[in-house]
Amino acid sequence: MAIRAGFGIANFPFDTPRSWFEWVQLLERYKVDSVWQTDRLVSSDPYLETISVMATLAGCTERIKFGMNAIVAPLRDPLVLAKQCATIDFLSNGRLLPMFGVGYPNAIEWRTTGVSPADRGARSTEIFQLLNLLWTQDSVTFEGRFFKYKEASIAPRPIQQPLPLWIGGNAEAALKRTARLGTGWIGGITTPEQVAHAITTIRSEAEALGRHIDPDHFGTSVAFRIGSMDDPVVSEFPLVKRAGLGDEIDLRPLLCIGSVKEIIQRIEQYKAAGASKFVLLPIAMGDRDVFDQTRRACEEILPAIEDRKS
Repeated sequence: MAIRAGFGIANFPFDTPRSWFEWVQLLERYKVDSVWQTDRLVSSDPYLETISVMATLAGCTERIKFGMNAIVAPLRDPLVLAKQCATIDFLSNGRLLPMFGVGYPNAIEWRTTGVSPADRGARSTEIFQLLNLLWTQDSVTFEGRFFKYKEASIAPRPIQQPLPLWIGGNAEAALKRTARLGTGWIGGITTPEQVAHAITTIRSEAEALGRHIDPDHFGTSVAFRIGSMDDPVVSEFPLVKRAGLGDEIDLRPLLCIGSVKEIIQRIEQYKAAGASKFVLLPIAMGDRDVFDQTRRACEEILPAIEDRKS
C-alpha cells in the first residue's frame, strides 16, 4: 500500500496570480504526488473555479497529478463534466484525479441558484453512473429520473482507463455511494476514528456488492500548520469560519497544528486508521507564509510519512 501526500488550497491564499503557478512548480520540484483545489461556486472569499484549475495544471506541469477536492456534482451538467474531465486527462497524459461529492445541504449555492438540495444524493448517483459510462463507452443511452441521454458519446476519451472516480464526504450515504460507484475515497477534515469507520464501511459495502477498491485508494484531508493555535492566521482559515456552508462550523479541534513531530504523530494516527492518501491544506496566508509552510512540510514531514525511496 503506497503512502502518498499532496497539497491543496481552499480559498486563494497568495499575493498574486503568478504566485500560484510558482507554488505548483515548487511542488513539482519537491516531487510531491498531487495538488488539489477545493470547489466553491458561490462565495465572497476568492475561490478558483476547479475545472479551470485542472485545465491550467494540465498545461503548466509535467509530472504532478491533480484533483478537485471535491466537485459538487449535482451543480454540474454530467455531459459537460464528463467532456471536461476527459479532455483534461487526455491533454495531461493521464494525470487527472477526479473527485466528487454531493455538497452540504445548507450551502449557499442551493439558495442562490434556486436548486433544491433535497435530491442531491439521487442526482449525484445518476451523474456518477453517466460519468463512468461516457468515459468508457462508444455510445451511451441512459434513462434516469434526472437525465435522459440517447446515443451520447465523447472523444477523445480519458487516457486513464478506467478514469478514477473518487468520492468525498463522510455521511453514511456518501460512504455507501463510494462502495457502489467509486474507485476511491478521500474524507474531509475529520478524526482518525471517523476515517477508520468510513474505510471499514466502504470496504464492507463494496465486498457485499462484489466490488473491490484498492487498499491505497483511501485518504483524508489534513489542515496543518507548523506553529501555534494562537497564530493569527488560524482564526482566518476559511474552514473555521461560516464559509457559506449554512452552519456555524468550528474545526479547530480537528486542525493539525503544532511542531513537526506533533503533526507527524497525528498523521500516523490516520495511517493506523487505514488512510494512505493525504491532502495537506496549509493554514497560511500570503506568499511568504504559504511557501514557508509548504517547504517545511516537504522537507520535514513528507519524508517521515511517505514510503517513497526517492
